[in-house]
Amino acid sequence: MHFLSMETQNNVTEFILLGLSNDPQIKMQIFFFLLFLVIYLITLTGNIVIMVVIRADSRLHTPMYFFLFHLSFVDICYSSVTVPNMLVNFLAEHKTISVHGCIVQLFFFLLSACSEIFILSAMAYDRYAAICDPLRYMQIMSKTICIQLVSGAWTIGFFYALLHTVLALRLHFCGSNHIAHFSCELPPLLQLSCTKTSTNQVVFLTSATIVGSSSFFLTVVSYIHIISTILKIRSAEGRHKAFSTCSSHLIVIGLFYLTGFFRYTKTSSVSSAVLDEMISIQYSIITPMLNPIIYSFKNKEVKTAVWKILGKFRFPKYC
Repeated sequence: MHFLSMETQNNVTEFILLGLSNDPQIKMQIFFFLLFLVIYLITLTGNIVIMVVIRADSRLHTPMYFFLFHLSFVDICYSSVTVPNMLVNFLAEHKTISVHGCIVQLFFFLLSACSEIFILSAMAYDRYAAICDPLRYMQIMSKTICIQLVSGAWTIGFFYALLHTVLALRLHFCGSNHIAHFSCELPPLLQLSCTKTSTNQVVFLTSATIVGSSSFFLTVVSYIHIISTILKIRSAEGRHKAFSTCSSHLIVIGLFYLTGFFRYTKTSSVSSAVLDEMISIQYSIITPMLNPIIYSFKNKEVKTAVWKILGKFRFPKYC
């Protein structure tokens, strides 16, 4: 009887990811495939261009662009965790992912998401140092400090992802294997567990609150000082110039934090599979695509560097 019980507990070896790929109409599946393929290609192209431009142009070898380089890298990772599998599922007859593959996807999803919010916090601190203490900016944001901040972001992300992955590995799945989502995020995964998930839920709520509030607190404190300093600038031109260096970062923070916070803090009364999918698409797929676009259009130095590099690839004119 004990053997049969254990066998029943572990009879789920794969999950079926329903999500957007559950629509039975082939035309809709092809439409979604093409739509998210374009989004993914724009994400890869935009972020790779940002990284190449920053590496190639010596004028962009500053702390601000050092963080932007790493933000582009983590955006590529973030999007690549879920989108390729989504694209396969849109065209596949069996839209499945193994239990272990699901856990691996969960690990890299949490790693990328957590690393991104702390890189955004580091970027806020960089803007604080540049605007509030410009004379000591290069001293405060030395190369060593910048590397430590980025390394710290990835380290926190690694341990955050590892904590939840280890706890998820202890779960058993014996009932339904249908995940009403397009990826293996933790909340829908916990709903399918046959074992108690109270520990997972408490740890997730506690750690997400600590990680989210600490990174958000660092960002808010930085911008309180930034706004206070900007308001003290007498000339309108000076205020505009100072604020323009922060506007792109503020837009990115707004897109990421608002959707992420709403996804994990909303009550069950406003929860639905479709709403959860739309919110997840925004912060895990759309935001990584928009980040390089926002920074390109809002930053003159990046636009100049991009056009400078593109100019080198013009075809020669023949008489």
